[in-house]
Amino acid sequence: MSQSRINKAWRERMQKEESVTVHDLYAAYPDFQIVVEQEQKLMQEHDRIIFQFPLYWYSSPALLKQWQDAVLTYGWAYGSDGDKLHGKELLLAISTGGPEDAYQREGYNYYSISELIKPLHAMANLTGMKFLKPFLFQGVLGASDEQIQHSAEEYVAHALNASMEPVGK
Repeated sequence: MSQSRINKAWRERMQKEESVTVHDLYAAYPDFQIVVEQEQKLMQEHDRIIFQFPLYWYSSPALLKQWQDAVLTYGWAYGSDGDKLHGKELLLAISTGGPEDAYQREGYNYYSISELIKPLHAMANLTGMKFLKPFLFQGVLGASDEQIQHSAEEYVAHALNASMEPVGK
């Protein structure tokens, strides 16, 4: 987080919102030893869960993936009795170094962001969460400080939009 211009700006702006809990996994778990019960309790206390991250090797950062593996357990998040997340909303806030046109079938990376985040959408479906329209900021490598600050305001407005409809399954 300390090296990320965009995610740092987003976090700092979001922390100003009284109705929001910001939970930085890398600050909480620098040793990658996730406290499952604490994380599950935190998720149950909130209606909208936001995964904010830079797209890294076409996926989420390692600790977020480890968090999913540890926290989203059978019988709690999914399975016959795993209904603790049913009805909650999942929002992704993703930044990419490359520009939007690089993430198209004809672009440099050959795949769209919607294709690359399918596993997270599937996770939301499996756990009974409503998958919301992601917030994207692409082209971070060429962005000015003003563009980044503007994106932080747009991010907060998007994240706090109570009338956002889920994206289809």
